[in-house]
Amino acid sequence: MSLSVEAAGALQISYTVSFPEAQAHYADIEMDIKGLSQSKLNLHMPVWTPGSYLVREFSKNVESFNPESNGKALAFTKTRKNVWQINTQGLSSVKVKYRFYSFEISVRTAFIDVTHAFLATSNMFFYPEGGLNLPSTIHIKPYKNWDKVSTSLDMVGNDPFMVKAPNYDILYDSPIEVGNQDVFGFKAAGVNYEVAMYGGGNYDKERLKKDMAKIVEVETAIFGENPNKRYVFIVHNYSKGGGGLEHLSSTVLGAARDGYAKESTYEGFLGLVAHEHFHLWNVKRLRPIALGPFDYDNENYTTNLWIAEGFTAYYDNLAVRRTQLFPVEHYLGALAADFNTIDNTPGSKLQPLAMASFDAWIKSYRPDENTVNTSISYYNKGAVVGMLMDLEIINATQGRQSLDDVMHYMYNEYYKTKKRGYTDAEFKQAVEKFAGKNMDEFYRKYVNGVDDMDYNQYLGYAGYKAVDEYAGLEGPDLGIRMVLVNGKLKISGVLRGTSAWVDGLNVNDELVSIDGVPATDPKTLMLNKRVGDKIAIVVMRDGQMLTIPVTLLQNKQVKYHIESLPSPTPQQITVRKKWLKI
Repeated sequence: MSLSVEAAGALQISYTVSFPEAQAHYADIEMDIKGLSQSKLNLHMPVWTPGSYLVREFSKNVESFNPESNGKALAFTKTRKNVWQINTQGLSSVKVKYRFYSFEISVRTAFIDVTHAFLATSNMFFYPEGGLNLPSTIHIKPYKNWDKVSTSLDMVGNDPFMVKAPNYDILYDSPIEVGNQDVFGFKAAGVNYEVAMYGGGNYDKERLKKDMAKIVEVETAIFGENPNKRYVFIVHNYSKGGGGLEHLSSTVLGAARDGYAKESTYEGFLGLVAHEHFHLWNVKRLRPIALGPFDYDNENYTTNLWIAEGFTAYYDNLAVRRTQLFPVEHYLGALAADFNTIDNTPGSKLQPLAMASFDAWIKSYRPDENTVNTSISYYNKGAVVGMLMDLEIINATQGRQSLDDVMHYMYNEYYKTKKRGYTDAEFKQAVEKFAGKNMDEFYRKYVNGVDDMDYNQYLGYAGYKAVDEYAGLEGPDLGIRMVLVNGKLKISGVLRGTSAWVDGLNVNDELVSIDGVPATDPKTLMLNKRVGDKIAIVVMRDGQMLTIPVTLLQNKQVKYHIESLPSPTPQQITVRKKWLKI
C-alpha cells in the first residue's frame, strides 16, 4: 500500500551493501526500515534509469528476496514485475535481504567483479511506495582490498564508506564507484571536481585537469552559475569504450584506455566530457516538464529530447571549440559529419524530430536492421537544429544575442524561478523572444516535419557553405551495409529506395558472387559497374542459394565538408565571430 505523508515521514531507511561473491558479480544488499505503522509495505524496484529512455527491467536481477523482523521470516507476494508486498501487520521495523546480479558493462547498469563495483543506484535499491521523498543512508562493505568510494553523495561523518541521500531522486541520480580507482581533482568555476579513473589508461592527469577545467569554465559562462559545490566524473576505461550518462552532480563516462594519447580520440573524449557535463544544466535542472518528478515504474514521455539531448550534442563540440584547444576546422568537420548522418539516413524523411523524442522508448534504444529506414536520431538532428537556431538568432540580432541567451534565460526562468520544467510552447516562445521573430515555419519544417534542412542558408549567415563531394558523380550504389564474418560478406542493412531495397536483397543474406565474380572484398563489389546495369547477385539465404537480378540505381549518398565563402561580408564575419569565438 502507498504510504501516507505521516507514515512516510516516520520511516528511517538504511542499506548495507557487501560483496562476498564479487567474482560471481553479486552484491548482497540489506534494506533496514524502521518506523513502520502500516499493515502492508510495497517495495518498488525502478524499471528504467533517467537519461536512458528504455524500460530495462532491473528487477530481473533481484534474487533471494528475504524480509524478516526480529529474526522471523515475513510473508510477501509479488504484485507486479517490480513490486514486492510484505505483510507488516503489527511491526515497527523490517529488514529485507536480497542479492543483486550485476554483469552488464555500460554507463547505466551496475557491474561488479573482483576489480571494482559500479553501483548504478537506480538499478539496485528498492524504494517504499509513496516514499520517494525519504532520506536514506548506504553503508558499503568493500571487497577485500578495495579502498576508495567515488560518488557525489555526501559522506556520513568522515566515513567514505557511509554515504547519505536526502531523497530517492538524489539517490537514483548518484552512482557509486567502489574499488581502487585512480582519483585526482581540479577546481573550476568555483567548484571542486573529482575524476575517478577505473581500468588504467595512457591519460595525462595534468593535461586532463587543465583541459577539463577549460570546458567547465566555458559551459558555466553560458548559464552564469555552476550550481554544484562538488562534481564527480566516473570514467570506466576499457579496451574499447564509449558513451556517457548524466547525473545531477556527477557523470559516468566510457572510454578507450589507450585513446588518450591520440589527438583525435582525445578530442573525442573531451567532447564526451563536455556533453555529459553540459547536462548538469540542460535536462538535470533545465528540463522538459515531463521529465520530473519521475515515474520510475513506467515510461516518461516527452517530445523535447531534441532539446535535452540534441542541444547538448550541439554544445559539446561547440564547448570544445570555445576552449581554443583545437582548430576551428575540427569543429566544422564534426558538424559536416552530422549533416552526412542525417542526409544518409532514409528515416529522416519519415520521422519528425519531435516524434523521434516521443518514440525513444520503442525505437531509439531498440534499434534493429530497419531503424535507419524508419527513424532519425534526436542527437544528430537535434544538434543541427540547435545550430540552425543559433545562427538564426545571431544573424537576426546582428551578433548581439545567441542560443546561449535562450539557454541562460530558460535556466533562470524555469529551473530557478518557476521551479518546474518547460513545455514545448514555452521553449519556442523563448527562442522567438531572442530571435525577435516568429518561428512557426521553422518548427513546422524542422521539428514537427521532415523537410530537408537548408544548411547553406544558415551557414551562409556566418560566411560558410556545405559542399557535397559526391555531387555530380554518376556512380551506382547497391544500398547495402555489410559485415565480414569468417571471411564471408553478410548484409547487415538495406537502405530504403536503393537497388537492393527495390530488387529484394535481405539482411543476413550472404553475398556469394556478383556476375560470377566471388564476393569477398566489399571495395571491389561495384568496380566497373554503371547506373542502369543489370547484374546477377548470388546469395546464400537460410541455407539456400538464390540468384537475384538487380538493376543498379544512382548513388544518393552525400559527403559534406564545410568551407568558407571566398569574400565574407562584415555581417557574416560578425556572425562567425559570435558563433565560433574566433
